[in-house]
Amino acid sequence: MMHPGARAVEARRLTYGANLEAAHEIAVPIEAPVNIVYGGIPHVVLMATPDRLDDLAVGFSLTEGIATHPGDLRAMEIETAPEGISVRIDLAPEAMKRFLARRRNMAGRTSCGLCGLEDLAQLRLARPGRGKANTPVAPAAIARALAALPCLQPLNEATRGVHGAAWFARDGTPVLAREDVGRHNALDKMIGACLAGKIAAQAGFAVITSRCSFEMIEKAALFGADTLVAISAPTSLAIERALALGITLIGVARADGALVFTEAAGDHAARIVQEQEA
Repeated sequence: MMHPGARAVEARRLTYGANLEAAHEIAVPIEAPVNIVYGGIPHVVLMATPDRLDDLAVGFSLTEGIATHPGDLRAMEIETAPEGISVRIDLAPEAMKRFLARRRNMAGRTSCGLCGLEDLAQLRLARPGRGKANTPVAPAAIARALAALPCLQPLNEATRGVHGAAWFARDGTPVLAREDVGRHNALDKMIGACLAGKIAAQAGFAVITSRCSFEMIEKAALFGADTLVAISAPTSLAIERALALGITLIGVARADGALVFTEAAGDHAARIVQEQEA
């Protein structure tokens, strides 16, 4: 049975130095324009996998600052048309006021979280959490989570073409996972699913299969997570923001180990040092 986020196409295998083989059917991930509409006003078009769009809408609304909690989203309707998909959301009055006050247009992409900003002053950053520091995630829990990760990615297993974001309990037990052609979308879906399931951010940690850019740190911080594990490497700004926000950032995570770039406890394994002229 084909995954709802995949589509069957025909392809021919090319072996270098040999002839093309006969065509055979393979699965590829679906990428579709998804228009997020608040109160009848189009806000953004995301290129996304049209699966678990309710989770995407909730997570995106939170990490974009449109909503401060799931209750700000009063109703949601998903409409499919030949040109794309619309997710129509009714906001609570206060949330609608916030939306109108900071409304902007941005062209959605699978790789950029800042499209449409006209000025650096519009760059919205999370603030450091003030909650009590949590017990660090044990290395054995991270190893357990990484071992379980492949089984949580059925769409990637079928297509080898999507990103994943998974939530684990602090002992490494899998809780839930979401997939998408866009890495930001996958994380937003995971956050939305956690919010829908009333899963406390301090009760676990996130693992993403992509590189960790600063937007991924911002989204994790806005959700309230204190630990983010990435399969690939983080960017310099991601490390800076993790330091500022008190997030434990672990990257290049493999079965035999990983790199700890920042630690929420305050002892940082990596620092960005900027030389200034005297």
